[in-house]
Amino acid sequence: MKRYRRYLVLPLFLGGLALIASGCAEGFSVEKVEHELNVWGIPHHPWQIGPGTFWQLTPSTIIFTWVAMGLTLLLGVLAVRGASVRRPTKMQALFEMVLEFLQGLVNDTMDPKKGAGIFPVIVTFFLFISVCNLLGLVPTCMAPTADHQTTFAFALITYALTYIWGIKYKGVGGHFKHFLQPFPYFLPITIIEDLAKPLTLAFRLFGNMKGKETMVLALLGLITGWAEICGGFTASVVWLAFGVFVSFIQAFVFTMLTISYIGMVVADEHH
Repeated sequence: MKRYRRYLVLPLFLGGLALIASGCAEGFSVEKVEHELNVWGIPHHPWQIGPGTFWQLTPSTIIFTWVAMGLTLLLGVLAVRGASVRRPTKMQALFEMVLEFLQGLVNDTMDPKKGAGIFPVIVTFFLFISVCNLLGLVPTCMAPTADHQTTFAFALITYALTYIWGIKYKGVGGHFKHFLQPFPYFLPITIIEDLAKPLTLAFRLFGNMKGKETMVLALLGLITGWAEICGGFTASVVWLAFGVFVSFIQAFVFTMLTISYIGMVVADEHH
């Protein structure tokens, strides 16, 4: 029995530290941390512009959406600044790599001629959503995509594009004919399936970004006293690195699904 005691020392030690950390974290709340990080004085309460919760605007979402727009434009300017075919800059090379990757996805999903018109939207989606997602990892900032209003706006753009591109390349009759396939009495199911696309797009992005932001706030709030000794800081660094990965992955997933949805509506019947 004595030879097994040494294996019990480390778990007991870590357990004791965890109890101390939990005691130090008493009274902790995500709302409190969020309030303390709000150094910009942005109102927490939404602006009411009409009756009901639907007609509400979140000030922080609007502000940081504009911040994300500015950062995205700045990245674009830096990418083309000093661009050269013979000696490309590092930013230019990075952007060209992203563009070629997205171009390959579009060409693999639909006819290149049909995808040419949608390609600028795809690039904008990926870059802008990536910047929005990464903003949530910066203390005192928030990710606009952690608000369902933003993600629903993105999803509605994708939903509208499926109709615009479908009608453009198949006509009104050809586009809406798929609602009656494979059998006309499947119409209610196909309508529900069609309406579910923007909902799943919006909720997937919103859920992942809201969860990531909440976790970052929680970890930042625990970095005090014994919590730091117990690994609060290390956990935060690890989670921030994982948050960067998740931010790009979710931007890629949203972009890839947009390409897939549009590719399905413009695909030839014999395919």
